[in-house]
Amino acid sequence: MIKALYDVIAPAKLNLFLHITGRRPDGYHIIQSVFMLIDWCDTLHFELRSDGQISREDLGTALPKDDLIVRAARALQATAGGSSDAAVNGVHIGVQKHIPAEAGMGGGSSDAASTLLALNRLWQLDLPLSKLVNIGLALGADVPFFLYGHNAWVEGVGEKMTPIALPDGQFVVVKPPDGVQTATIFQHPDLKRDTPTAIISGFAENPFGFGHNDLQSVAQGMCPGITQALAWLADFEGDSNQALNRGLKGRMTGSGSAVFAKMVGNGALQANWPNVPEGFQARLCSNLQAHPLVGWAVADM
Repeated sequence: MIKALYDVIAPAKLNLFLHITGRRPDGYHIIQSVFMLIDWCDTLHFELRSDGQISREDLGTALPKDDLIVRAARALQATAGGSSDAAVNGVHIGVQKHIPAEAGMGGGSSDAASTLLALNRLWQLDLPLSKLVNIGLALGADVPFFLYGHNAWVEGVGEKMTPIALPDGQFVVVKPPDGVQTATIFQHPDLKRDTPTAIISGFAENPFGFGHNDLQSVAQGMCPGITQALAWLADFEGDSNQALNRGLKGRMTGSGSAVFAKMVGNGALQANWPNVPEGFQARLCSNLQAHPLVGWAVADM
């Protein structure tokens, strides 16, 4: 019996673009986007408990008591019910949080997905991926993306995903100290909701420069730090010897407040970066071609 799973990875994502093409009668927005996995990751540890209890220990940044990690564990435990001996087991979860909150990077959803995948293995439930996706969708719209584990063209209200291949790249990701509430942005009267529908072939011609983020202008009005982060990217200097990475053109990911820009040439010389504004987080990230936990759940036949 597996008694523990350590160093389970939960990667963040970036929205390469995010268009709102309409709104359904029920109020949900119809979107088009590309979700891309990056190597800014949280790390989770799972230790089996035999008393049926679910507990969580924050190894760094403190999380809300009833966060998506705990909710995912409870949902999986409830789904398994009493159908197997493993289902009555509990778990102690240690969380090393690195992905910032309210960033538009999907950190909470990614943690929930990795929790479902890890506990499906730890509790020896052997649930198929489709079952985990159904559980994940009830937790949050982005959770299924992390469960499927591939970069994707996303449509509908976020439930329609087509896996796509992306070139390797490095990205400067900057998170202001303040965040923004997703629901507040989507309810804003100035939000653009009629961007023309795009096609994958058009995106493929310029994957890292295609489109825009319809949420960005509204978010900038709510969070001045987004504008400050974009200005920092515009003044960015990477390798001063080769005159590379000067004046990066950034855009916001998701509903923000994090922004990002693709590096040009050798992006490894972080020592030459200009001073990061106080309270901001800035990291050089690489994209991932697949989630580290791909294959942890059995695909449906």
